[in-house]
Amino acid sequence: MTLQDILISIIVIGFSYALIPQVYKGFKEKRGLINLQTSIITSIGMYSLSIIYLTLNFYFSSIISFLTGILWTILFVQNVVYK
Repeated sequence: MTLQDILISIIVIGFSYALIPQVYKGFKEKRGLINLQTSIITSIGMYSLSIIYLTLNFYFSSIISFLTGILWTILFVQNVVYK
């Protein structure tokens, strides 16, 4: 694991940690709290970053970015289902 992989992973873990309360609140209130456009563009971007990190052999960053993409996808699904 390189220094870049570690630093990117720490930053993305921070972003993921910030999303957890939002996902929980959406399930608790049964509402989609994030705009559809925001959630779908961000989730696609996170999956793309995951693939890019994988090609650079940043394996941990790739996994963490993929998990963050999943959180954004959950926010997208909440918005579609709870409308």
